[in-house]
Amino acid sequence: MSNENSILKYESGVVPTSMSALSDSGDRTNFTSDASLFSESSGNAPDIRPDGLLTGGVVVPGVSGSNDVVDIASLTCYLAGVNTSVTASTDEAIARPATAVAKTLSIQITSAGAISVVEGTDAADTTFLETRGTGAGQIPYILVGSIEIAQVRLLSDTAAPITSAEIFQTIGTHLEKSDFPVYTADNASGEVNFDVALPASHTGDVAKGVFASYAEPVFTEQPFANDFVPSETSFSVSSEQVYGAVIGSSSSSLGQGSFTAFLTNGITDNIITRKGENLWFQYFQDRNKLPHILTQGKLGVTRAFGASDNPSVACTISSSVESVERAA
Repeated sequence: MSNENSILKYESGVVPTSMSALSDSGDRTNFTSDASLFSESSGNAPDIRPDGLLTGGVVVPGVSGSNDVVDIASLTCYLAGVNTSVTASTDEAIARPATAVAKTLSIQITSAGAISVVEGTDAADTTFLETRGTGAGQIPYILVGSIEIAQVRLLSDTAAPITSAEIFQTIGTHLEKSDFPVYTADNASGEVNFDVALPASHTGDVAKGVFASYAEPVFTEQPFANDFVPSETSFSVSSEQVYGAVIGSSSSSLGQGSFTAFLTNGITDNIITRKGENLWFQYFQDRNKLPHILTQGKLGVTRAFGASDNPSVACTISSSVESVERAA
């Protein structure tokens, strides 16, 4: 098939989206945005802010020695994408069960940035359940828009100072951190992907909120372009001779993308003004059909100014991931 009808486009601008909620795709692992691609151009990289604790928030028995209270250190957290500061609290009241049975309380930061102690329902016996809900002995749900920073688990109905053994702050179990579980931005799909599913610990069995600001690229045709090469992985094999045999091993490397373009003056051409930026490039083998290749990487240029020809530029695309193919 001839490539005469091909077209190469580059990221010439962006459409920004301010901090907003991403949508759970249904598995509490992949969260989608309204963008088909995330830009990484200068000043436009996605800013991802899952709800959760950032710093501080340590919960300890009340230093006053009073019965049934805890102290909470000052903290910072992300709530709906906003970096929120919460002042320390002393002698925060903890309600004991009505009888000598198990009871779990959840210490939360509300969407308004206030400390709230949410009580679970007394259990039927001394067994702590590890499920969320409103039933007897269950852990209370985290309110939608809130985060959990600790749990207090009690077995006695007798007033007494809370002990450190009754306070739980294990990350991912009793404490929601913004940076846990680990996540990555998939720029080629406009998604945020967590390495494991977020717990369904909020009211309605939903995950905590995931928020981001991002920008979607706008593409412009690069005129007089040719020789486009996507960024692709190549493989090599090496061997070592040992007694009576050969040991082989393979390795891989990601090659640079590249293309050539002929310019107007080689100085003020739009593509030259974007050199050094991390940009998206779209290559359509047939400009009238949908299948295309997407490549994101830092644009490098080597210009040539011939005496009788228009200036030309040999461009490299230094990518951190392989080019991807899109059918539409």
